[in-house]
Amino acid sequence: RGEAGVERVLGFEDFTPGRVFDLGQRILSEGDIVAFAQDWDPQPMHLDPAALPPDGLIASGWQTACVWMRMYVDGVLNHAAILAAPGVEELRWLRPVRPGMALRGRATILERWRSARQPDRGTIRLCGELVTDDDDPVMTMQARGHVRLSQEQN
Repeated sequence: RGEAGVERVLGFEDFTPGRVFDLGQRILSEGDIVAFAQDWDPQPMHLDPAALPPDGLIASGWQTACVWMRMYVDGVLNHAAILAAPGVEELRWLRPVRPGMALRGRATILERWRSARQPDRGTIRLCGELVTDDDDPVMTMQARGHVRLSQEQN
């Protein structure tokens, strides 16, 4: 927080390599999983518990990625001078997400560099993760984002 308790916008210089942003927790219900699958990934393993192997219903990997993204938007992007994202470099689904699993999100800044062409901005590279309560990862990703420098850094 800055002066008078006003929340300061995160600028490029706030995304230091090694910084970890805790993104909170989310639990998907069976209804959440089925509703997402009906709209976006209507495969039987995401829709019908009766059509599955004994382990039961699993969330779409795309839903898992969306859960992390929502956490990242709420916890970081809506509080930062983010300009755009040139893309995701890698996305891995490491184990199935099942109804009732508690998922914790985090984003770790891997590296950053200032733009050679536009001095008011830089690029960050991060690792995004969703993990269980036992800290077992269910999803990992690496992505980049462009961020404005704070006014005093320009």
